[in-house]
Amino acid sequence: MGSVDLASTESIRTPTEYFRAARASGGPLQWSDAQRAWVALSHAEVEAGFRDSARLSADRTGVFGRAAARHSPAFGVVAELLSGWMNFRDDPAHLRLREPVRAAFTPRAVGALEQDVREIVERTIAEFDGPEVELYEAFARPIPALVIAALLGAEPEDRARFQDWSDDLGAIVFSLAPGEVDEAPLVRATEGFVEFFTRLIERARAQPSDDVLSVLVRSEVGELSTMELVGACTLLLFGGHETTTNLIDNALGLLLERPELAEELRAKPALWDTAVDELMRVVGPARTMARKVSVAHERSGQALAEGDTVFLSIAAANHDERVFASPATVDLARSPNPQLGFGWGPHFCLGANLARLEARIALRTLLERFPRMRASAPIAPLSGGTMGYARRRLFVRLAG
Repeated sequence: MGSVDLASTESIRTPTEYFRAARASGGPLQWSDAQRAWVALSHAEVEAGFRDSARLSADRTGVFGRAAARHSPAFGVVAELLSGWMNFRDDPAHLRLREPVRAAFTPRAVGALEQDVREIVERTIAEFDGPEVELYEAFARPIPALVIAALLGAEPEDRARFQDWSDDLGAIVFSLAPGEVDEAPLVRATEGFVEFFTRLIERARAQPSDDVLSVLVRSEVGELSTMELVGACTLLLFGGHETTTNLIDNALGLLLERPELAEELRAKPALWDTAVDELMRVVGPARTMARKVSVAHERSGQALAEGDTVFLSIAAANHDERVFASPATVDLARSPNPQLGFGWGPHFCLGANLARLEARIALRTLLERFPRMRASAPIAPLSGGTMGYARRRLFVRLAG
């Protein structure tokens, strides 16, 4: 008990073996000295944790408030913005913030974006400069940001600002110690978001269109304040840009390391229907989601006290041999595939279908356009931490 470490190199590079051994020695829920928290390691326990919003809280407003108390008054705008993110709130606040966004992200609305995504992918490829390209900066990073910009009625040239602000905000979103983050870039990014999106919100109120922001502004399922709308826009941008970028980047890294998988997808395009979820299972951007025990209770024979932290290990759940046959194998035809990379239960990711759509179109277009694409420099092995994977630079030669 206590030896499991969600940030260990072994858990990142050989997750099936690592988590199988951890479950065998300590059970599906155990204490981690490294994380100073309980960790859920089985698919059943992680799924149950996502569903149990009555006893496991997603609310981080207290964390952000305590972080603000350790910084200058200017940091207050950061805490205010993040407190408006639905994924950091419990019901009823979570439901009130979620419903207008859910109404704007219907499957039909996402499906209507397919042609826009294709055009963005084509324009991105057209901007490749020469036969050698670094795919993170030239491909994985711009596409999701451009899609979100289009969704929110922003101009494509605003993408660079979006990305910089999103990168800065990631320092606190993924931090296990929010009170210790560097204040200046966070405040600057937050102020940039507030000013930029307030202007777009005012335009959407005065001149509504058919973009997602206009749908949110005139929502029939609940009116949000300007700051709550700014929070929703920021969350859509951050979630839609940061996580989808990392999914595309991680997937490309795997396909370059395992060219036989890329060839399989080229030869059997029908596999794309299942391939994206399998890529999400093995290299999806989120490795862990955090919860706080709001009501003392027992889980899997362990006594959890109020205030304890519980880490729901998506990476462990997605390599649970009791749910996935041969979990160490990348099976592009795997079906069913109950991977938990998009969460589960009340906090299931509203952008899941959009992320799938973007990843499928981006990856398929690139592989089919450049059938002889190969890595032109060594690919760094997977690395990262408790919450997610680190970015990888992917240098490729597109032909030859």
